[in-house]
Amino acid sequence: MKVNLHTHTFLCGHATGTPEEYIKRAIENDIKVLGFSEHAPFVFPDGFEFSYRVPMSRAEEYVETLKFLREKYKDEIKIHIGFEIEYFPLYFKDMYKIVKELGAEYLILGQHFIKNGYPDGCYVGMTQRPMSDLTEYVDCVIEAINTGVFTYIAHPDLIEATSDMQLYRQEMTRLCKEAKKCDIPLEINFYGIRDHRFYPFDEFWKIAGQVGCKAVFGFDSHDTPSAFDEYSIPFAKEIVSKYGLILVEEPEIIPLPSRF
Repeated sequence: MKVNLHTHTFLCGHATGTPEEYIKRAIENDIKVLGFSEHAPFVFPDGFEFSYRVPMSRAEEYVETLKFLREKYKDEIKIHIGFEIEYFPLYFKDMYKIVKELGAEYLILGQHFIKNGYPDGCYVGMTQRPMSDLTEYVDCVIEAINTGVFTYIAHPDLIEATSDMQLYRQEMTRLCKEAKKCDIPLEINFYGIRDHRFYPFDEFWKIAGQVGCKAVFGFDSHDTPSAFDEYSIPFAKEIVSKYGLILVEEPEIIPLPSRF
């Protein structure tokens, strides 16, 4: 594995390790392209900020630190500066404007919530979500895919709404078909593997293979050791092989238009 575009730092409030520590770990393990995709900052109209994202007050620090390190290590590794971002229909234009003005090179979609995140948002990663949440989640991801601004979809199988497997297969087939139509890869998420989470979920990847989707690997690093997650690689490769997925080893960075 030579490329990883899913990396967090201590600035998101739920990870440890400095960007430079991640870069050194990646270089030591022959990673050639490292993308930082910290959770995008956003302040809701009433002043609320999620605690798991880069605070708006430190967003420029995140970007400027990476610019400095990109230059420092330019002869050893290629660094991309990006964000993992939610798609909240009511606020996405404002969210996009912020990351674009900060200088983001790419975005990955990490849809953790349905609705608009706050104050009525529901976290989809909780155990056994209602099946109605699944349909709303898929609607949201499809709408996000069609913006054309995402390099790939992170952990698309995050939602654990499986009490009705027939409906699950129907809805995830819908998601996968849209991803294929728009040529957007789906991420096999290594955090889920190493932390023994619900995802990667076999049934989802079976559907993705049947539809003919592209897949990418993402370390989803939240600490220095996972900047090269050797443990999870064979598990991810097994998913690719088992379901006949089209593996994209170096995802194409989707450039961001000046305005969304």
